[in-house]
Amino acid sequence: MKLVTCGLPYANGKAHIGHLRTYVPADVYVRYLRMLGEDVVFVCGSDCHGTPIVVNAEQQGLTPKQLVDIYHEHFKKIFAELDIEFDYYGRTDAEYHHHRTKEIVKRLIEKGYVYPKDIDLAYCPKCERFLPDRYVEGICPYCGATARGDECDQGCGRHLEPGEIKEPKCKICGSKAEFRSQKHYFFKLTEFKDFLEDYLSKLRGTENALNYAKNWVKNLRDWCITRNLEWGVSFPGEENLVVYVWVDAPIGYISFTEKACENKGCDWKEIWIHGSCEIIHFIGLDIVYHHCIFWPAMLKGADYALPSAVVASGMVKVEGKTFSKSRGYVVWVEDDYLKAGLSPDYLRYYIVNYTSHQKDLNFSWEVFRDKVNNEIIATLGNFLYRVLLFAWKNFGEVKMDDVDGEILQKISEAKEKIENAIEEWEFKVTSDAFMELATFGNVYFQNAKPWELIKTDKEVAGRVVASCLQLAKALIIFAYPVMPRSMAKMAEAVGLDIKACKLEDAVKVDEVVSLKKPQVPFEKIEDEKLDELQEIMEKRFRGEEVGEVGDTKEEITIEDFQRLDIRIGKIVSAEKVKGSKKLIKLIIDIGDEHRQIVSGIAEDYKPEELEGKLVVVLANLKPAKFMGVESRGMILAAEKDGKAILLTLEKDVEPGTRVC
Repeated sequence: MKLVTCGLPYANGKAHIGHLRTYVPADVYVRYLRMLGEDVVFVCGSDCHGTPIVVNAEQQGLTPKQLVDIYHEHFKKIFAELDIEFDYYGRTDAEYHHHRTKEIVKRLIEKGYVYPKDIDLAYCPKCERFLPDRYVEGICPYCGATARGDECDQGCGRHLEPGEIKEPKCKICGSKAEFRSQKHYFFKLTEFKDFLEDYLSKLRGTENALNYAKNWVKNLRDWCITRNLEWGVSFPGEENLVVYVWVDAPIGYISFTEKACENKGCDWKEIWIHGSCEIIHFIGLDIVYHHCIFWPAMLKGADYALPSAVVASGMVKVEGKTFSKSRGYVVWVEDDYLKAGLSPDYLRYYIVNYTSHQKDLNFSWEVFRDKVNNEIIATLGNFLYRVLLFAWKNFGEVKMDDVDGEILQKISEAKEKIENAIEEWEFKVTSDAFMELATFGNVYFQNAKPWELIKTDKEVAGRVVASCLQLAKALIIFAYPVMPRSMAKMAEAVGLDIKACKLEDAVKVDEVVSLKKPQVPFEKIEDEKLDELQEIMEKRFRGEEVGEVGDTKEEITIEDFQRLDIRIGKIVSAEKVKGSKKLIKLIIDIGDEHRQIVSGIAEDYKPEELEGKLVVVLANLKPAKFMGVESRGMILAAEKDGKAILLTLEKDVEPGTRVC
């Protein structure tokens, strides 16, 4: 058995092309393994904790859980639409995950690998709280660049421990922070130096991951594993501290395996305790340190099984520019791609085939157009559709007793290439192998001219068709892991149960193939569509506002609308929420009661401006807490140039009047 995991997407924003650099190849790998007869468990899930989620939730006027709910469902939807199929997709804020994390942390404590230490941390006197991670910014102590609390993101890129940053200031209120002493807990990473050197000498995986890790292990420091947050896995015995997100996130691999094994009827302990199967992590290059240093040391300390391989993808560029959401060098999977109606198989093929898994992938709409039109459609699609349509029209049923030996040899060679490439995680080689086979097939079919042979010798034409059908069957099987949706459609035409197929079936010759009318496997992308997408990308590069392709909201019924309790309310009082520059607490008369609502409009409205205003209130929104203050409803506003504009009324009406 093999366990394959993917680095957990952070439930703090939408899926972009950079995410898919990990998830598509991992899904392709798992599909090939299963076609090789391997028993595979494939897991992933949402990373739900950490300071960025708390900060983002506060800025949007949401609780961390509400924010996580939005993006957890978003990623589940994206993965489903791209045919990335996990055996279990979990979330790290679930009770089962908290239980497993606490169990492992307690075990590390019991074995003496965790110790308390008083350290100086940035503290904001104005907000009256310690500032974890991205609540603080300042100067990197190593290179002098502007840095955030946990990483020198603008300079040398080094991980920063709590308290290391110089000249700290609060990112919430902008005030200068001061250092105050507080007890935190550290993991004795330095005790694992010899173990890590030995482990990394045997660890399999991509060279980019292994080489980085072997350099880093030379300079280990003990690792602070607690943070000052209310959102996260509580640290055993300390009510005011949570476990650092980079401790609890990888433990998700274990907790999600537990749930997957419940569904599949296997024992998770065989994988994670007894070490009876291979554990293979697919990750991005930016989290190699955590997976090759922190994670195996934690597992070793807690007596869990160790990963067998770490497979790191290269980075992603957009039109030759370094990927950057803030600069607009980004392609959003849903808004830019799926809403344009483009096939998920095209994107899967592009990501797999563009370059070696370890190298940087550059996304370009022009290159995308060429790969779709010249490779997918003109080479693979052309051969499959021509052969299957000709065979169906002229034979309907084909005897396969005289397949050309050259065809079988070519199929065997392609199969061997694919199997070797999978062992080395070289997915471009696998896709090149079946595309080269399709190129050979086109030449073979064209040279044989069965459309002429059938006029003079149907038996000879039948032998040509049989050979081409064997090649078509092999191509459908070989290409299925990369383009599952299209190949499943083609499999129906030749009577293949593609989900049950193994790679070895490609070289097996059936007695007879019964054909159905084939569907066109791929649709050409119109130049106008790609020109539109290119223009959207260029506008984003220039910093201009762009609309979404196919930007339409799901239609609702009048019954859906009637479920909303929207009323006119009058603001009785308003005051800022202590410790937040975004939030303001409102007491609003909504007719039958005075309702407390927290809104993220403090940067756009002063409290004194709000008192006495008539506003539109969604009254039956589920209660939530922001910065410890309960909110029971939401006031409605429009947005212009990043600022909130409250909805107002043409005439005065009584508080409590319903909007209908």
